[in-house]
Amino acid sequence: MKQSRQRAIRQLIATRPVGSQRELVEALTSQGFEVTQATVSRDITELGLLKVPRADGPTYAAPEDVAGAHQAPSDDRLRRILADVPVRVGRSGLILVLTGTPGTASVVAQAIDESTLREQEGTLAGDNTLLVLFADEVRLERWRDRFQAVQASLVLSPP
Repeated sequence: MKQSRQRAIRQLIATRPVGSQRELVEALTSQGFEVTQATVSRDITELGLLKVPRADGPTYAAPEDVAGAHQAPSDDRLRRILADVPVRVGRSGLILVLTGTPGTASVVAQAIDESTLREQEGTLAGDNTLLVLFADEVRLERWRDRFQAVQASLVLSPP
């Protein structure tokens, strides 16, 4: 059952834009699957689906359908995303609060997770806000310096 449901999810996101878990629940229900939002959420995680920005809003995509999803850690994708998404950095304790435009937090989080920035304990993305968690002050400061260097390289590099 799980394999056929996950196969159906892959088919759905490959054939039409799906922007929310609710849409997936409705589509799967119409295909005869008995699912909840929690089940769909677990499937999304297990399948490694990414939320990618599109003109009509963010949609789910399989990692193999997203350029750079299987490459070695690199800051290139993060640079490309930051060139399009202005990100403001704030702080609360050992948490950096990154704020971008609506619908972009998960894309920025994924790019951070795939980058060479490794000092963070983890990232947590909402719609436009991303939390980057740290174990200590030294790692936070080192990470922030490196992140700001990536941002600065966009200003210094010709388009």
